[in-house]
Amino acid sequence: MKVLIPVDGSKHSSEGIRVASHYAKTKDAQLYLITVIPSVADIDLELSASERDQLLESMKRRGEELLAKAKEQMKSLGVSKVNTVLATAPSPAMEIVSYAEKEKIDLIVIGSRGRSANLRFHLGSVAENVVRHSPSCVYVVREPSWV
Repeated sequence: MKVLIPVDGSKHSSEGIRVASHYAKTKDAQLYLITVIPSVADIDLELSASERDQLLESMKRRGEELLAKAKEQMKSLGVSKVNTVLATAPSPAMEIVSYAEKEKIDLIVIGSRGRSANLRFHLGSVAENVVRHSPSCVYVVREPSWV
């Protein structure tokens, strides 16, 4: 079984990590942590090329930090074999779906809301789009989790 866990540093994605660790231990699942950073290549931000490169490099560093922190959380939950993916795309949801299709992911464990969610009763736009378009089963995790 292959399980994909999108992470963005939110409490909800942290709960997704906890749920996925359970699958790893009970189902001998392969885990894939993914962070998608926004593509700035096609956005008109009125930045010079060097400023745009600096922005992209800063976002990549942040993505790598998120993945390292998520991997460390997995390790603290007793799971040491974790693959990490840092992707750049205009749409995080579509990149998650695309990766799931390409890698034949069996289950996506995603937080119900990410860092930008601010309404209590709305499913986050990334989670909602993943649920709508995913070829895989999707487990949407709320905070606090059952674990």
